[in-house]
Amino acid sequence: MASTYIQSPTMANPPTGASKKGTWSFWLKRGNLGGSRFLNTHENGNNEFVLSFKTDDTLQIYQLAGGSNEYHYITTRKFRDTNSWYHIVLAIDTTLGTAGDRVKLYVNGVQETSFTTSTNNMPQNHSWHGLYGGIKQNIGRDIGHSTEFFDGVLSYVAFIDGTQEAPTIFGETDATTGEWKIKTTITPSSAWGTNGYLVLKDGNSLTDQSSNSNNFTLAAGTLTKTEDNPSNVFATMNFATSKGNYTLTKGNLVCYGGNQNHWKYAFISNIGASSGKYYWEIRLNTDNGHNITGICRSDKTWTDSTVYSNGGFNGVQSSASAGGLGIYSQTGASMGGALYINGSSTTLTTNDIVMYALDLDNKKMWVGKNGVWANAGSGGGVGNPATGANPLWGSGEFTTGASYLPASQIYYTNAHVYNFGNGYFETTQVSAGTNASGNGIFEYDVPTGYTALSTKGLNL
Repeated sequence: MASTYIQSPTMANPPTGASKKGTWSFWLKRGNLGGSRFLNTHENGNNEFVLSFKTDDTLQIYQLAGGSNEYHYITTRKFRDTNSWYHIVLAIDTTLGTAGDRVKLYVNGVQETSFTTSTNNMPQNHSWHGLYGGIKQNIGRDIGHSTEFFDGVLSYVAFIDGTQEAPTIFGETDATTGEWKIKTTITPSSAWGTNGYLVLKDGNSLTDQSSNSNNFTLAAGTLTKTEDNPSNVFATMNFATSKGNYTLTKGNLVCYGGNQNHWKYAFISNIGASSGKYYWEIRLNTDNGHNITGICRSDKTWTDSTVYSNGGFNGVQSSASAGGLGIYSQTGASMGGALYINGSSTTLTTNDIVMYALDLDNKKMWVGKNGVWANAGSGGGVGNPATGANPLWGSGEFTTGASYLPASQIYYTNAHVYNFGNGYFETTQVSAGTNASGNGIFEYDVPTGYTALSTKGLNL
């Protein structure tokens, strides 16, 4: 949502006292780090309310009235996980006698109590700007600042008007794992209130799913549906794992080289595995240089250029000690000179889709292009991940007991777009091939026995 935001209808004037109580709940997954605003009510430059990540990745709440801070809190804790979903709840009740109880901030069910900045000039029974009538709530942007968008993914965005709720109506602790998990049915302690809403409940729908009809509108940008959600986290690429100068956007699924010769440094996904069978796709938006896509062993440092330079991540030449297996691609040239489809050495062009099938149970991997699996070398048979026949890599290239993750190395400004099962290449919806696992949506048919690399897929 780096250039996208949604907007509530103009809020009705609340009943007496309701402008002093309310609760917001967000499930969100960050894209890039840094300043990122996800809730804002903006009347003018002197009167607004903001809930956001600051540039140092702390969380802040502030309410500005008449140009002065009525309320401004910044957490001590920093929130730098771009791989998992956060649950953030802000619960307001200014009628309470104890000042510290009037505004409560929870992350993953736990109340934040340590703050580096704590300015509270809000008297008891004071109205909260975000609960005023006659204004709109903006999700994904601070409209008072032209570049202040939220970079990431949002789901189950809820507002309960008129009550200060506990986070337990939105989530609960898993009895087995001890992790905080989503409740997909929200039952307010009394009612949703006049201006309450629930949007982005199932996909990118802006239709209010509460008992009200406070439907949102798309104020700017493109709102893209994703299969990635708080109950099933899909793999994305992880920009924090490389010292190469890469840029990741669109939920860390669009990866650009940094106009520098950093193609010797791999960056990897946020999810890997040591067992199971997985399928994913990569679209080559541009591919006019020395790019490598494949897998990297988890115990190899992704800042180690030897994963590439000793041949371990170059073409079908590979070694278990190098820790990488992949194809070397360059538009107009064969992929490492060793990838054959229908018996002929194949080339890549812009917008080709490369398919991967990784069988970690039997230590095999296949690569294909545009729906056709490659032959196993110039004289080898056609690859078939479903039957296990003719892989490009076999057990000799894998390390027993090791975990592997999807990885890439990108040259200069080339761009790769990943689909780990979200159903889109950037904002382009895939054609949706068959997938017997029911987990993930892909352009081409998923081989029988394979699934998406996601938390659900790891447990099938």
